[in-house]
Amino acid sequence: MITELLASAQRIAALLKARGETIAVAESSTAGLVCAALLAVPGASAYFEGGAVVYTRGSRRAFLAIPEEALAGIRPATEAYALLFARAARTQLGTVWGLGETGAAGPTGNRYGDPAGHSAIAVSGPVEKSLTIETGKSDRLENMRAFAAALLDLLEQSLGAR
Repeated sequence: MITELLASAQRIAALLKARGETIAVAESSTAGLVCAALLAVPGASAYFEGGAVVYTRGSRRAFLAIPEEALAGIRPATEAYALLFARAARTQLGTVWGLGETGAAGPTGNRYGDPAGHSAIAVSGPVEKSLTIETGKSDRLENMRAFAAALLDLLEQSLGAR
């Protein structure tokens, strides 16, 4: 699965290194695939500060330090929530860029009513972007790969938009 993400991660790594920029990641239903792809590129310590799989409220509190009042009116597995993750990862680790992902990999939907194959992704930095992905599939592994690929693509687009 990670080899399918490597080409994108290599292009991103080259851009981040050339600019001297850093990144932090907060991912959920991708289960660390985005971090793994970015770290698979030799020299990752030049741009990768850290990342976390934020899968529960407890991990959100511990890793991202998002105050409860910041969550008012924001439902999990939405673009607003993914953007909150991206901003918090960026702030917590003091990076130029932050990535956030939240969703339902499958084989069933989540408790918020989203179907399997639903993910919200976000990039926070000099450019902010978010996107909702709907694969229409219940295959957990395929969705995890699709979500990770989409987040890396969104980051690559954001890096080019500067």
